[in-house]
Order: sequence, then structure tokens, then C-alpha cells
Amino acid sequence: MSIYTDAQTIIQQAIKACLPDQAVRRALEDKTFAPGRVLLVAIGKAAWQMAHCAAQLLGERLDAGVVVTKHDHSQGVIPRCTIYEGGHPVPDEGSFEGTRAAMRLVQNLTPDDTVVFLVSGGGSALFECPLIPAEELMSLTQELLACGADIVEMNTIRKRLSAVKGGRFALLCAPAKVYSIVLSDILGDPLDMIASGPAYPDHTTCAQAKAIAEKYQLSLSPKARELLEKETPKMLDNVETVVTGSVRELCAAAGAACRELGYEPILLTDQLCCQAKEAGSFLASIARTHQNTEKSLAFLAGGETVVHLTGHGKGGRNQELALAAADGISGLQDTLIFSLGSDGTDGPTNAAGGIVDGNTKALLAKAGLIIHQVLSENDAYHALEQVDGLIRTGPTGTNVNDVAVVLIRRMPV
Repeated sequence: MSIYTDAQTIIQQAIKACLPDQAVRRALEDKTFAPGRVLLVAIGKAAWQMAHCAAQLLGERLDAGVVVTKHDHSQGVIPRCTIYEGGHPVPDEGSFEGTRAAMRLVQNLTPDDTVVFLVSGGGSALFECPLIPAEELMSLTQELLACGADIVEMNTIRKRLSAVKGGRFALLCAPAKVYSIVLSDILGDPLDMIASGPAYPDHTTCAQAKAIAEKYQLSLSPKARELLEKETPKMLDNVETVVTGSVRELCAAAGAACRELGYEPILLTDQLCCQAKEAGSFLASIARTHQNTEKSLAFLAGGETVVHLTGHGKGGRNQELALAAADGISGLQDTLIFSLGSDGTDGPTNAAGGIVDGNTKALLAKAGLIIHQVLSENDAYHALEQVDGLIRTGPTGTNVNDVAVVLIRRMPV
């Protein structure tokens, strides 16, 4: 058993523990609905997995459904449901088409009807009907990503430019009841921010949205600026919401897997929110501090970092975190750091994250790659690919933020 084998075991067990099937089952198993139609709308990176489980539980009670998930995240047919795949983190025509289908599905409902609304991370890009030209929305999303805006700031802007975000989808469903089952991908589980809160009252204000636009000097058309002046719904009386999972569960599952392998798990935070390369540097410093330990240790940090784009390379926040950590742990023995997104995709790549050890920096140098130069170009993907440092899980069916782990192995485990 190597430290890399340990890391793979921790990754597999953490993700398995956070799959949404049991969470959806708990939310639906004893639930009764009004005698009218039961419709299903599922959005986000975990939409297929959640909808598949819900459709099995609802059986013949389900009349029809629409599932909108990320490209390549569908795993097959779901009875009575139409599946759409769209773009993430930037919405595309697939996102718009799936959203329009969901909006049509909930037209002309009655008080006896119910919309089972399954929400997971990524819904902000995947569930979208823009009130400005689609090209402008896509450009603005890219601009927000490039300037390092966090997810709350991004959603505060995006929900005001959308016909379905910020509680507006719940209004479209009225007078039908909406039973919303949420898989949280935002720190602290703010329900108005997860997927930009399509079925939850919006707690942000126009003043906050305008301040964010000013902070990042966003390129807004007159129409977009006008929409930032319009308030979103602050009260909804047709929605019941249940939160089914979060990054806390991901960290707990990873910690339990570490303990089973003989490491003493130490949770540093489940609220990590800073630049990815800064997080990588910090975790490397933790590893250096504890090099004299006589027992195996595992330090865990859950949350969601951001990347400030300064180059034109390929990568994601978890890959950038891992690459930055490689610089700080260079030369350390039996020490490893990995970081991954629980959904199995990190940024616009086919990797879930990155994994590095004390030899990674030297191997990169042998390939002619200098870490700080790669980071300035935001090209962690290609660098880690050269040294077998990419974590590839494929789409996992869940989405509860990211987890980064420092492993220091000091005895047979």
C-alpha cells in the first residue's frame, strides 16, 4: 500500500458517501403530495443522479419531467423525463433549451399540482433564460470568472439578468406547490445562492449587485444596468425546501476514510474560500510544519477556492491548488497533497483535480516547466498531465464543493 493508493481510497470513499441517492430517498420516501399532477424538474451537475433516484421513488405518480445537466453527465434514459445537457461554467444553447422546456412544463398548473424541484451545484449556468442577449450573458459570465469573483458575487449579478433565478422559477410554478430538494455546493448553504436560488426568496439587493458591478468594472449594457435596478422576489408562499448534502459531509467522509487507513484526520476548515494558489501554498506550509511527526496525519480543507485568470492556459481551481502546493512540498518524503471537485470535473477540463508529492516539482523541471510560470499562465492541467498528477474520476453524480487533503505518512498504514 502506497501513499498514492491511500489517496485514491480516500477519494473514492468520500465521493461514494456523498452521492445524492440516499439524500433524495430520505426527502421523498415518506412525502405525500396533493392529488394533482406531479412534475419533476432537476438542474445542476448532479441533476441526472438526483432525478434518476426521484423517478424510481415516485414511480407512476410522476407525470413528466425535465432534467438539465452538464454535457456528458447524463447516464441514460429516465422514465417520463426529457434530458438536456448544457454548458458549465458558461451557459450555452443547451442550457437555454433545457430551461425553456422546464418553463413550458410548469405552465398553467393548479393548486393541486406539485413540482418536485431538484437543485445541485452548476445550476446557475445550466438553468438559464436570460433577459439580455445570450451572447452578452456568456461574455459577462466569462468576465466574472476571469476577475476572480466568488460564487456569491457572481450569482448576485446573474439572478437579476434571468427569468428563472432569484425565486422567479417558483413564481412561474404558482399556484402549484414546489417541493425543492437541494444538494448544496456553497459554503454555509445559503439557499438563495445555490444555483442562484430559482425557488427561494432572494436576500441580496440591487445596491449589492451594483456595488459588485462597480468593484469589478463589469462591461454592462444599458439593458443589463436597468435590470440591476429591478428587485427580485423577497417572499414565496408556495415553496418547501429541504437541504440534503453539503461540503461538511464530504469532509467528514474523507476524514473517516483517512482514519480507517491509519491517519489521524484534522479538519482545518470546511469554509475554505481564497485564491487557489494561496490555498495550495498554505497547505504546503502545514505539511512542512509537521514533517517531524511520528504518526501519520491527514489535514483536510473543504470549500471552494477561486482562480484569478492572468493567462490563457487550461485548468481548474483544484489543479491550480495542487500545483501551487507542489512548490512548497518539494523534497519532502512520504508527503502528498491532493485537491478535487466532488462532481468529478474541475473547471472546463476532464479532470476532477490534481495530486502532487515531494517529487512533483523536480519532475516538472525535468520537463522544462517552472511552477510559477505555469501558474501565471493558468495552465495547471497540461503541467500536471505531464507528471501523472491529474485526478480523473469522471462525472460522479454529486456536487458538494471541493476537498483538499494533506497526507503525511509516518508508519505502515
